Amino acid sequence: MSRYKEIDVSRLKRYQAKDRHSVVDSSSFAKTGNPKLAEFWSLVPDLHKAKDMKELLDTCVKAVQKGKPIYLGMGGHVIKCGLAPLIIDLMQMGAVKGIAANGSVVIHDYEIAMLGRTSEDVAAALADGSFGMASDTADGINDIISKARDECLGLGEAVGKALAASALYPDYSLLANAYKSEVPVTVHVAIGTDIIHQHQSADGAAIGETSLRDFRILCNNLIELNEGGVFLNFGSSVIIPEVFLKAVAVVRNLGFPLQDFTTAVFDMNISYRPLVNVVQRPNASSGKGYYFVGHHEIMIPLFLLSLKEKLSQ
Repeated sequence: MSRYKEIDVSRLKRYQAKDRHSVVDSSSFAKTGNPKLAEFWSLVPDLHKAKDMKELLDTCVKAVQKGKPIYLGMGGHVIKCGLAPLIIDLMQMGAVKGIAANGSVVIHDYEIAMLGRTSEDVAAALADGSFGMASDTADGINDIISKARDECLGLGEAVGKALAASALYPDYSLLANAYKSEVPVTVHVAIGTDIIHQHQSADGAAIGETSLRDFRILCNNLIELNEGGVFLNFGSSVIIPEVFLKAVAVVRNLGFPLQDFTTAVFDMNISYRPLVNVVQRPNASSGKGYYFVGHHEIMIPLFLLSLKEKLSQ
């Protein structure tokens, strides 16, 4: 028994996410399609980041042609920007073979799948203590995680499985579509970083066990990056870069070759961990890394739609 007292969360004042104003609505999400971007890329300078982007697109096409995976890491802002439909499109084409997500991806994807909207007004909600107190979101996800531990499932697979069966807005759910497409989604959680951890329904043992299982699944999946695979980190500045570095270490420590693969970061600023842990260190002996800075809602659709067009040619 700990000598320290825990705060009593059974008295929290909670509400239903379905009754809350949400900043993000699925009606504003990215639309899939077949825009003609080849002419655009033929017109931009073959210099600096434009040259890097064209190189990365070509590398991704070659990876798919060789049967090598394109693996995505991501943070929750990518989902909040309405980019899931574009990623789902590439999953269904067989280009994206796996996703490593932080805990906020699950929360926003769950709310979108069940409500068609997500994201509270954090500043306003924090002022009165209501931030993160959506009981339907927290209890729904925490219940899935608790059952996942008993079923020996990873956190990502369990949420995807549940949403594939019950989502009211399934077309917008990354995890539901990944489960249907048999694309593994692993979820890497730091306890206390996600709003579902504030609630009494949070089971630390279940969260830890299912997320640890996902880490080991990720390690196994990264073996396939060797000699031609691609790992793209979309908008995670801390969790995914740290997890990716440790996963690379595990794979190499177990004797699996993991060389000559490509990494890239898409984020809204340059951060230490993505730069060092994704772009530089894993590729120190072989391979190549890229870093692109710009708003997610512009840069990521530009890249994903361009990749889709190239793969469809």
